Amino acid sequence: MASKSLVPNAKEALNRFKIEAASDVGVTLKQGYNGDLTAQQAGSIGGQMVKKMIEAYENGLK
Repeated sequence: MASKSLVPNAKEALNRFKIEAASDVGVTLKQGYNGDLTAQQAGSIGGQMVKKMIEAYENGLK
């Protein structure tokens, strides 16, 4: 199954969001492959992304 984005600009926006979240937790991402990250680093980035999405949603409700 091929991965195809429904919204063409979404991939770049998500990439910028991921880089911003990584920066927030002190992890430096390289362009392209980042498979050398530890599970802890990758989890920190994902956790920060979820935290920011929840905050944005909650702020939208106000």
